[in-house]
Amino acid sequence: MKIIFFGLEKDKQAIFLDSFKDAGVSFFEEKLDENNVALAKDAEVISVFVNGTINKNVIDALPNLKFIATRSTGFDHIDYEYAASKGIKISNVPAYGSHTVAEFAFGLLLNLSRNIIKANNHIRETSSFNYDMGMEGFDLQGKTLGIVGTGKIGKNVVKIAKAFEMNVVAFDLYPDLAFAKENKFEYKSLNEVMSGSDVVTLHAPYNKENHHLINKENISKMKKGAYLINTARGELIDTEALVWGLKERIISGFGADVLEDERILKDEKNLLRNGKLKETEMKMINLNHELMKMPNVIVTPHIAFYTREAVNEILKVTVLNIKSFIAGNPVNLVK
Repeated sequence: MKIIFFGLEKDKQAIFLDSFKDAGVSFFEEKLDENNVALAKDAEVISVFVNGTINKNVIDALPNLKFIATRSTGFDHIDYEYAASKGIKISNVPAYGSHTVAEFAFGLLLNLSRNIIKANNHIRETSSFNYDMGMEGFDLQGKTLGIVGTGKIGKNVVKIAKAFEMNVVAFDLYPDLAFAKENKFEYKSLNEVMSGSDVVTLHAPYNKENHHLINKENISKMKKGAYLINTARGELIDTEALVWGLKERIISGFGADVLEDERILKDEKNLLRNGKLKETEMKMINLNHELMKMPNVIVTPHIAFYTREAVNEILKVTVLNIKSFIAGNPVNLVK
């Protein structure tokens, strides 16, 4: 069995060498996409992270491919429908960051509510221990937190919010009414959550149906001065509408670990150098740069999952997924 891992740092490779001693295992620290797909031409199994792009062209270039193990919960970086039509199975890591990402969402929120980064930068830049009015924050206690998506991560966000004595409302296509009763919160429509919350935080998976779930129409209905947090997927938010909402001061602050079309942003220099950017992609890069420069915006480079505990869980479950496929009993299959 020829197994190739992409986007995997050298210090994470030993566990896979030890686990698949009888297989032909190869590693590449670079991500897999159309530009380097020849590296995987003989692969029967590939393992990728969210920064890889497994589209139709990549799949067509891998005639021996039987299985994709993504080292992530999300799998929107894979054309899973086309893969399924070719008989290729896909497994993910369904629950490695349910506490990790929930904690990070509150890290972003606390930085926005208490101006922690701003205050730290002030001391670094001025060497002064004085503060000014621009550092005044607000309490989370008593505020209403609107949670969009109450899967494993969203449920942990509910519990943390309750510890802060926040009021909670939530939107989910498949509400867990027993959990809501136990934790004393209400499910409402998306518009009700958007219009009635002091803070809205996104924890929904991304698919074609919820592209731009947060858009100009529902941003315009938000409580004026509300805050928005996104540690889910960038494509859940229409970035142009978000920038508009921030400029109009409908949204007082935005904290994100993900951005729309962030893969393009990561390869921006190479794409610009090679002249491979489309007009729509150039527009998105400009919007993201405008967003990142706003003083009331905090953006981190997709690290909400990144703790030693979560990484170890990713590696362990990926080994399980590949071994189970080889044994003819695949687990953690996606659609």
